[in-house]
Amino acid sequence: MKNTLFHFLILFVALLVAQVICSKIVLFSVAMPVIYIYLILRLPLNYSLNWTLTIAFLFGLFVDMFNNTQGMNSLACVVMTIVRRPVFDMFILRDDEDNDPIPSMDSLGITGYLKYMATLVTIYCAVLFLTQAFTLHNFPLTLLRIVASSVLSILLIFGIDSLVSTQREKRL
Repeated sequence: MKNTLFHFLILFVALLVAQVICSKIVLFSVAMPVIYIYLILRLPLNYSLNWTLTIAFLFGLFVDMFNNTQGMNSLACVVMTIVRRPVFDMFILRDDEDNDPIPSMDSLGITGYLKYMATLVTIYCAVLFLTQAFTLHNFPLTLLRIVASSVLSILLIFGIDSLVSTQREKRL
């Protein structure tokens, strides 16, 4: 337990610093990399919803403070966290209920993890960019930002997961 907490604390700080740097990068004026949500994707599934929501809100709040985005990241993190378990149950079939691993490429397999991650990243980007736009006036541009940022973030998170994951994680 202490090792997992220490691992998540280091990952929290590293992803926060990386996101503050990456938030200044916008490719082709539409695609913004969002990599800090990797921590929320990796939270163990046996944590209570209250703890997970608190962690997600605080993590989003830290990003909001550094980027001056008035709570938009916190909102998107909380919405993503609320739908996290139903999305996991929708894509991943489990045989025994006692085995709640940390969601990763190693524990879920590449296709299962890709479905889980892509759905949650797209939900996060949709909430974030629809909140930023707060209008349907230029909806095609908002839709392009959602799709481009989702694809870029999925690729980056997939790469980060291949570097961070260990072979010790339980396979479902």
